Amino acid sequence: MKTVLVNKDGSLSVQEVPKPKYGPKQALTKTIANGICGTDIHLMKKAFKGVTEEMYPLMLGHENVGEVVEVGEEVTGLKVGDKVLLPFVDPDPDHLGPYGSAWGALSEYCVVNDAAAYQEGEVPDLAKAQCIIPDDIDPVDAVMLITLGEVLSNVKYFGIEKDKPVVIFGCGPVGLTFIKMCKMVGANPVIAIARNEPKRKNALDGGADIALNSKECDITKEIRDMFPQGVPFVIDAVGSEDVVNDAMGLICDRGEICCYGVPRKEEMHIDFSKADYNWVLNFQQFPRKDEEAAAHSEVIQWIREGKINLKDYISDYFSFDDVIEAYDKAMNKQVLKKGIVVF
Repeated sequence: MKTVLVNKDGSLSVQEVPKPKYGPKQALTKTIANGICGTDIHLMKKAFKGVTEEMYPLMLGHENVGEVVEVGEEVTGLKVGDKVLLPFVDPDPDHLGPYGSAWGALSEYCVVNDAAAYQEGEVPDLAKAQCIIPDDIDPVDAVMLITLGEVLSNVKYFGIEKDKPVVIFGCGPVGLTFIKMCKMVGANPVIAIARNEPKRKNALDGGADIALNSKECDITKEIRDMFPQGVPFVIDAVGSEDVVNDAMGLICDRGEICCYGVPRKEEMHIDFSKADYNWVLNFQQFPRKDEEAAAHSEVIQWIREGKINLKDYISDYFSFDDVIEAYDKAMNKQVLKKGIVVF
């Protein structure tokens, strides 16, 4: 099969490797589609926490939708033909070659766990979020279910409240999803901060009550004019030291800066001189799979009720044959929303 590697110099290449092995409680999947994620870009820039130089070259990709084509002998909860979220490829030097894995889902075949095959208390954490996709959901667009589930689970974890204002920095794929999920749980108003006009307009189209262009106005003044005491929640969907410091001037007493975006560096200088005396800085950058799974059914229900349209969050579809070009565009910020690689 073909798999996409991040090489030691950060470049991408397509490598031929054997299909991955799978165990008795697992299934083999044939990849349908894979989403391009900011995490992939961080890995290409060698700037993802916990991934060292020695681990490269890496098999890339994690926002995978695949179809079950073979099942292990102990599998009871999956069958051939099921469409599933989050199949991965683990490193296997003896079988796949000397490659590390950054989840390895940009591969023609991957492996998924069957949570039903495990005893209670023994279910792998990942298996909890490897959900079956209903037949009425397009399997290519279903890539967006991963981001929607992650973001909804984090909106709930952060404690975003009904009828409370929230400011969201970032209007890319993740930021747009945060806008929608905050609206779905009743936050009001939802105020989006973009860095250019196309993204500001996207934020309004995506449901933001107010969208501001940080290049065109004084964000702190605008927010403080609306909320003199500050706001209870600011979400960083970018991963930026500047955003965290800007947020310090926006939060109210005991306000919370909710960091979901992954910073480029593992340290930052925080100036809280403009903040109140009491505040919370909450980093949540690796969603808990049990919480993500709990959000999945709610997202599916909202899709069926017509409250969410997956295509609203997708701007580009790429053939796997053009995967390197697709990532070049993403690296150069030429993919406005979610980009999906179709196999």
